[in-house]
Amino acid sequence: MPPKLVGTGLRDRLSSFFGGRGVLVTGSTGFKGSWLCRTLLHLGAKVSGYALEPPTNPSLFDLVGLGNQMDQTVADVRDLDALRRCFERTCPHAVLHLAAQPLVIDSYQRPRHTYETNVMGTVNVLECVRSCESVRTFLNVTTDKVYENLERPGYGYKEDDKLDGFDPYSNSKSCSELVTHSYARSFFAPGALGAAAGRCAISTARAGNVIGGGDFADNRIVPDCVRAARSGTVMTIRNPSSVRPYQHVLEPLLLYLTLVMGQDEDASLAGWYNVGPDDADCVTTGQIVGMFADAWGDGFSFEERRVDGPHEAGLLRLDNSKAKDKLGWQPVWDVREAVRRTVEWSRAWVVGGTAAASDAMDKQIDDYLEELI
Repeated sequence: MPPKLVGTGLRDRLSSFFGGRGVLVTGSTGFKGSWLCRTLLHLGAKVSGYALEPPTNPSLFDLVGLGNQMDQTVADVRDLDALRRCFERTCPHAVLHLAAQPLVIDSYQRPRHTYETNVMGTVNVLECVRSCESVRTFLNVTTDKVYENLERPGYGYKEDDKLDGFDPYSNSKSCSELVTHSYARSFFAPGALGAAAGRCAISTARAGNVIGGGDFADNRIVPDCVRAARSGTVMTIRNPSSVRPYQHVLEPLLLYLTLVMGQDEDASLAGWYNVGPDDADCVTTGQIVGMFADAWGDGFSFEERRVDGPHEAGLLRLDNSKAKDKLGWQPVWDVREAVRRTVEWSRAWVVGGTAAASDAMDKQIDDYLEELI
């Protein structure tokens, strides 16, 4: 078994690895992409981004001024020529692919667009990785929804369970996983076809539901809570009994970076990983809203009202033992701390504006990195 990556001095090891190195993040203007780019900047990386304009207004990307801190290309991941030009200009050492159509409800309304973005977008990125000689380590970020979810009580899905997401979003991410596995075997494995053989380590990461400050997306439970709290309206919970693996956004991001570093140093670590919290942090929608109410205070209130709509899974858990066993990884912030940190950032933004929001983001990144030591 390879040596475990997580342990004493991980922050310094990440800083040493990423410091001065070129890193390209697709989907850089999204919620997770913004937190990832800001974290990479903290680690000293030369960060390039490739994405559409921010998907929300306001957006975290704009609030904290990331466009002025990194090399940002505004283009569609479906545009192979634009993507190739970005790779040729930036010559990244590491690539993290987050660009996606990320919403289940939108995928029912625009299934073709969802598949074009999430499947062919992944093909385009992998084609660029294949032809760009500078790239040594690549991670495709997917979702916990890639599995055929039979909603078995007490069961956490393992990495080798069947991939067959139900809705167009989930299914397109299952396809993105399979595309990545095929490229890894066909073009990047030692002895594979073409000049890229043995040059770049390839992995995928399947993350659970993330929360954190600066998520302004529609139809997500915690952003809906923040909007209700700011406006003084009663929060409505659609599916209060649905169980999800919630984690702060920095939890998966630091594991992504650890894996990107680790597989570059030891290609045997490459593969596919669940990135989810422990079972104690797999909670119902009603529980997460209750935690938000406790953290926000000030009369925040909510009600449960079942609403008919497209199919959404009622139960989903991940087994995170592979990441623990191979990487030595352990979650740092539990779900209650994740909610507290989300409220902390949101209050900073509401009271202090963009400067306070930027400072709160930096402080939380520093706090999390300190706890990695």
